[in-house]
Amino acid sequence: MFSSLVDMARNSPFRGPMTPAQCQSTDLTPAIEQPSGMAAAAVVQGDSCEFASPKYFALCGLGGILSCGITHTAVVPLDLVKCRLQVDPDKYKNVVNGFKVSVAEEGVRGLAKGWAPTFIGYSLQGLCKFGLYEVFKVTYSGLLDEETAYTYRTGVYLAASASAEFFADIALSPLEAAKVRIQTMPGFASTLREAWPKMVQNEGYGTFYKGLAPLWGRQIPYTMMKFACFEKTLELLYKYVVPKPREQCTKGEQLVVTFAAGYIAGVFCAIVSHPADTVVSKLNQDKTATVGGIMGKLGWAGVWKGLGPRIVMIGTLTALQWFIYDAVKVWLRMPRPPPAEMPESMRKRLEAEEAAKSK
Repeated sequence: MFSSLVDMARNSPFRGPMTPAQCQSTDLTPAIEQPSGMAAAAVVQGDSCEFASPKYFALCGLGGILSCGITHTAVVPLDLVKCRLQVDPDKYKNVVNGFKVSVAEEGVRGLAKGWAPTFIGYSLQGLCKFGLYEVFKVTYSGLLDEETAYTYRTGVYLAASASAEFFADIALSPLEAAKVRIQTMPGFASTLREAWPKMVQNEGYGTFYKGLAPLWGRQIPYTMMKFACFEKTLELLYKYVVPKPREQCTKGEQLVVTFAAGYIAGVFCAIVSHPADTVVSKLNQDKTATVGGIMGKLGWAGVWKGLGPRIVMIGTLTALQWFIYDAVKVWLRMPRPPPAEMPESMRKRLEAEEAAKSK
């Protein structure tokens, strides 16, 4: 399987990761010998692994664990207030009021409620989200010829991210359900160890996946926007904003561009996925609720409650996630893809067509 992914990667417009992470050199070491019947993949001197190798995908998954687990846990207080705004807007009037009421009732330590399911759940989600995105991106682009894959690269980003998030949400759903119960149901439970057996005893294991469909409705559009918008924004920043080519930028400068592209993508992510996020919170709070009933009760305006803090939270989260993910690649000396580049054959063909028109 992985050998075929290497073949696809070598013929893909996303083969840029085979260029070195260091900007100073483009020399390639001789290709590593592969068993008979497997294509050789170029390995850049100084890189710790081959692009599209099992080790590469595993390290991408590790980067996803760190980027998602750390960032989501760091903003648990804001997430807690956001969830309470969504499920009880009469009590929690706005973000500031939400923090004041929460601290008055439970103290400052109460703002950390739900940190354990958040850390575990989003670490598992990050593993699948980032790791499988890399797998699906290589796979889908390899199914197309080089020029088609470049022309429809945004479609590749969208398809790869949607596929990865489908599996990521299956891993996240049980922990997300427990987190919302802890944060929005006073007296139900204070810890994951307390909430999990209560949920199983009272409602069975099915309760952990009650919110899976709306979770897909929230997370798949979010992730499609997150990856596609990030990839395109990164491409545009290097083309029109950054004053020098990417290969001339230091690793630190590249990480700054990564953070900026991530924040821009995060703002769009928050807007696209917010209505479904409100429905997920309501579903996990009330075991008798249905999607249709919630939508009817809240109305169109009601599902946008808490959008402000979610934009701040998701924008910051997305930027930090991409920053950490890219920083992990630098730290582990992994191949790091530049923005997709037009294939040479396509460039020459377009130049020839333009020359023919000018005659």
